[in-house]
Amino acid sequence: MFERLKNKWQITSNAQLLAVLLTFTLAGSSVVWVRKFVFQLLGYTEATPVWIKTVTYLLLLFPSYQLLLLVYGTLLGQFRFFWNKEKALWHKLLHKPAHK
Repeated sequence: MFERLKNKWQITSNAQLLAVLLTFTLAGSSVVWVRKFVFQLLGYTEATPVWIKTVTYLLLLFPSYQLLLLVYGTLLGQFRFFWNKEKALWHKLLHKPAHK
């Protein structure tokens, strides 16, 4: 499984793979804390409609996760890896298909 990830992500060393996986772990754990903080700050409760929470997540927390990936990736020496992933993600999200 790890060799498949290394090939997919074009990673050559186990140390780099560990740093990348640790970055994903730290960013994911951190965004859970950020979500709790933001939802509490906005006064969201269990009664808050799911669509409002979803919109908040997409507008605030999804970009926060992307930023956390870059921060942790930088701290773990993997800025270039995550910067390239971010550029590809935003290109896919913002890319408009050509009209014929």
